Amino acid sequence: MFGMSLGEILIVAIIAILFIGPEKLPDTMVKIAKFFRSFKKSVNEVKESIEQEVHLKELKEEAISYKEQLEKSVDEIKHDSSVNVMDDLTDGFADIKNSFESLDKGPSDAEIFKEMQEELALEKTEKANKLTEKSEKKPKKKKGKKKDV
Repeated sequence: MFGMSLGEILIVAIIAILFIGPEKLPDTMVKIAKFFRSFKKSVNEVKESIEQEVHLKELKEEAISYKEQLEKSVDEIKHDSSVNVMDDLTDGFADIKNSFESLDKGPSDAEIFKEMQEELALEKTEKANKLTEKSEKKPKKKKGKKKDV
């Protein structure tokens, strides 16, 4: 313990009893134990603080390396002549514009509705004509009394 042998500890204890006295020795030992406990706690706090700072430093270095990699990638993309984003965007906008123009050239909703009404009216007249033709072709039944044979 503390790099001291049993004999050395006994010598320190005997000297403490002689100088402090047997009445004050337990109280003094408690105070010394509290001092060592608080000293150990302070050392651990400093140790944790240093470890946290080292960890933050590592995180900072890692973030800087990611930032450098990202900047390199961005520079490569900027200098790459095969990737021309503006041309691709312009072509996409032109396609969208052509799609809207083709929609504008088509018939309006009112025209489509009118065509549908005309088709329905034509279908109704055709059905009515077929019904009248069928009714004209059927022989008319005579209403009268049936005779029993």
